[in-house]
Amino acid sequence: MPIAGIFGPEDLKPTVFPRTSPVARGPSRVLPMPPVEWTPAVERETAHLYERVKSVIPPVEWPTMAPYVKAINDLKKERNAVVLAHNYQTPEIFNCVADIVGDSLQLAREATKVDADVIVQCGVHFMAETSKILSPDKTVLIPDSRAGCSLASSITGEDVRLLREKFPGVPVVAYVNTSADVKAEVDICCTSSNAVHVVESLGVDTAIFVPDQYLAKYVASQTKVKIIAWKGACEVHERFTGDELRMYRDADPSVQIIAHPECPPDVIAEADFTGSTAHMINWVRDKRPKRVVMVTECSMADNVQAELPEVEFVRPCNLCPHMKRITLPKILDSLVNMREEIVIDPMIAEKARRSVERMIHLKS
Repeated sequence: MPIAGIFGPEDLKPTVFPRTSPVARGPSRVLPMPPVEWTPAVERETAHLYERVKSVIPPVEWPTMAPYVKAINDLKKERNAVVLAHNYQTPEIFNCVADIVGDSLQLAREATKVDADVIVQCGVHFMAETSKILSPDKTVLIPDSRAGCSLASSITGEDVRLLREKFPGVPVVAYVNTSADVKAEVDICCTSSNAVHVVESLGVDTAIFVPDQYLAKYVASQTKVKIIAWKGACEVHERFTGDELRMYRDADPSVQIIAHPECPPDVIAEADFTGSTAHMINWVRDKRPKRVVMVTECSMADNVQAELPEVEFVRPCNLCPHMKRITLPKILDSLVNMREEIVIDPMIAEKARRSVERMIHLKS
């Protein structure tokens, strides 16, 4: 079904609203900063972790990372903390300090199950907000509160209210790449892995889908529901082009191309498979292609290659500058000083929780 319309702020009343929730800094007991020197003891204690990443992290770099890895893993025990890491995190975080890894849906589900006092969210701000929404009694930390998202910053809760006025009675689906105030104004959330299922579960002929216009177009192509979209885009995925992928295909006709649905339609048209980050990883695990172009944030290819070194990844590398704000030193600082803590207005959190939980509890 073609898109019924795409709207942006210029099509509604002008508004100026804060895009993110406030961040409280340093509310809990500060611990001494542990040593972060490379020693024989650190080398021994982290050797098994380096085995996981040696195919993607050169030996010369590991001595600068290992002391932080050890210190973080030790502090997790003292703080009763768990580290949740998105698939776009760098290999030393994803493979060496994370307790739970996955896409947005996997992390949202796991946030409700963790048996810990503290969650350290290695991802962007909306992911940390989602963990806090689902685990309000836990302390949720983000190592750098400036880790934003072009999608989340493209829309506000007020924008959603104005969309409802413009299209009365039409249900609103929000991609989880949105702030808490947006989640509080919608009917249900979705991720790239379940967007089509969520839209079809509404049982309507028309739905508003915010904020990713390209994911909205992909959903519209997979369903008969008319989609009213917002003019948001992921700054990583929108830079890929179909021409770029055809160059890879011309150079090697046997190469497999898999793409994220946040990519523009001409990219999706060139792909052999389209799916969320979790679906892309599972596709590579199942198919074990000789060579593959993974059309998404390029740290994910490093993480999959660490697991499957026999697969050659051709990298059309677009980095997410927001994900890359999360580093080992910042994770350590977050645990030592218990900063930066996610705080959400309780009324907003309660409303947002309903839309996220509707997604989580939706039967597949």
